[in-house]
Amino acid sequence: MPEVAKAIKKIARRTDIHVKIEPSVPILAGTEATQTDLDEEQSVIPAALGPFKRGVAEQPEHTILADLSASEDELFNGLHKMARRNVRGSQRMGVEAGRDDDFEGFWDIFTATNERAQLGSFPRAYYETLLREANGDGSEAYIVLSRHEGRPLAGGMFLAIGDSTCYLYGGSIRDDRPPLEGQKRKDTKAPDAFYWESMRDAKAHGYTTFDFWGIPRLLDESKHSYGVFKMKLKFSTKRYWYPAYDLALSPVSPVLQKALKVRKQYVNYRSRGTTDDIL
Repeated sequence: MPEVAKAIKKIARRTDIHVKIEPSVPILAGTEATQTDLDEEQSVIPAALGPFKRGVAEQPEHTILADLSASEDELFNGLHKMARRNVRGSQRMGVEAGRDDDFEGFWDIFTATNERAQLGSFPRAYYETLLREANGDGSEAYIVLSRHEGRPLAGGMFLAIGDSTCYLYGGSIRDDRPPLEGQKRKDTKAPDAFYWESMRDAKAHGYTTFDFWGIPRLLDESKHSYGVFKMKLKFSTKRYWYPAYDLALSPVSPVLQKALKVRKQYVNYRSRGTTDDIL
């Protein structure tokens, strides 16, 4: 890393403030559904990588990974019993999930989820560009949707690089259509079908790691995002850290870092009424 830092400083301009890196090298946080001590988990993370000092991650720092190298039967048997039951139930009710070209279906699910959870997002063009341009040079972007009677009810956008695929954006919606028979529609467990079929699809395309892309740093049941964690937990219990590191290129770097933190807290408060991050 010292050599990397020297190379960066050599080409840095006078207006450059700092460089942030987030190495794609996961550090095991735990294999249990519970978190006993956040500080203890964090203690195994290096405080520095040479001249790069531990910083605040831009991407989710805490995540769940699933190893897809096992057989499909082994993967399914490794799911939580509730996930296995829900997946089987969704199949009996006719839910179908897989890769899909329906961007509008994804967008409806994604925007409805963000509104429900008070989450921010980029303009639509950002996601359209990602889906269009992130294919090639060893990567691909794609959509997986879970449908019941033709309607997308759960889905997400993935970015795959190397031997890993990452679930970046998505969500689910309620099926508010009138029932074909009976008093109301049954819960088809479309999100469970989405996760399972996404894992199957990734394995079929040769990926060996499935990144569920973000869970709360502190597994606090009072946080809204804890519900998302519990959903992902049904499909894997292996938690990992992806820490970030900063290389200061200017004396004003610490001041800028503090200003960015204040700005982020302000945006959080404006959008959700709290300065806390989602994760």
